[in-house]
Amino acid sequence: MVNETADRREGIWAQPYELSPGETQYHKLGHVRLWVTLLDKEWQVRSETREPETAPTGWSESIGHQLPAASVSLERFVREGDASTVTFIPAVADLPTVVRPFHPLTIPGGTQCTIYLGTVVWMKVCAGDNQTPLTEISLEIPSLTWVGKNTMEGELCYASSNFGRLVLEALPKRSWRATTAVTIINRRAQPLVLERFSLPTPLLSLHQNERGQLWTPGVVVEVTTDMNAANLHVDQKLPAVAGPCRQVAPAREKTVRGRLVRALDRVFG
Repeated sequence: MVNETADRREGIWAQPYELSPGETQYHKLGHVRLWVTLLDKEWQVRSETREPETAPTGWSESIGHQLPAASVSLERFVREGDASTVTFIPAVADLPTVVRPFHPLTIPGGTQCTIYLGTVVWMKVCAGDNQTPLTEISLEIPSLTWVGKNTMEGELCYASSNFGRLVLEALPKRSWRATTAVTIINRRAQPLVLERFSLPTPLLSLHQNERGQLWTPGVVVEVTTDMNAANLHVDQKLPAVAGPCRQVAPAREKTVRGRLVRALDRVFG
């Protein structure tokens, strides 16, 4: 069992933690419980994903010597030299993420709006000064959905458990979620009804502001004729509302024209 009386601190992304042989660092983050143990010749990583009774809010970590029950899954990794630091790097989802507005949203012809989306990140457990990746853990149980014209044409995506919001303050802020500002420009004369949006998550880098919140660059979608002809691009900078930020993780995929073109006919599901 975990020592519940151990000193708890707030967890921090991209910060090396120093461990001594025999010590275990315990993390309580979102739906995940994580134990990282340093031994003389190996790293051990134990984790379990839970459905909490109440909505989780914080990220706490503590260092001690106690381990969870033997039923918790265990991964073992060879320790390189005398590496004794462990760093937790966030990573965007490896598939696009489908997000819905709180209710279907109509964007009148010739107008635009910005929607704030929160998407779950993965945690990369990295060892040593070179931050060698050991394993990667989803911080929420992901559910899959299919976006496309039919069962033969489309792509597999993650379904977000959060709604997109027009007001940034209405979007819950969590250490294991990244915020993306999506600007949708309707250049048509006809209104555009937004029921769901497929965010190209793998194309987004991750940045952390002074409040410890994760942000991605903004995404802009322009609709000129119909939704299948939308033009989507990722901004080179972060939205001003994010505040001063530092990059903590690159995008999983480079922004290449082919990747965007293939996704455009599924931007709006």
